[in-house]
Amino acid sequence: MEEALLDRITLNPEVCSGKPTIRNMRFTVAQLLELLASGMPADEILEDYPYLEAADIQACLVFAAKMANAKSVTPLAA
Repeated sequence: MEEALLDRITLNPEVCSGKPTIRNMRFTVAQLLELLASGMPADEILEDYPYLEAADIQACLVFAAKMANAKSVTPLAA
């Protein structure tokens, strides 16, 4: 199931400078995660962005979990 969800996350150098996006649209994983982190409920996100699907939100969460579980982490510059 996770693999099917992760298929929704695309990396295309011609879309959003190669940042991870949702289904090759100009909507990045980071944008969606920022909406969720701000406390915006998933149903409100789907209402405000009708081209997104519930599975896109789940895919972004799976992607973020996998990124957070990476074997090596580079600290952000202060």
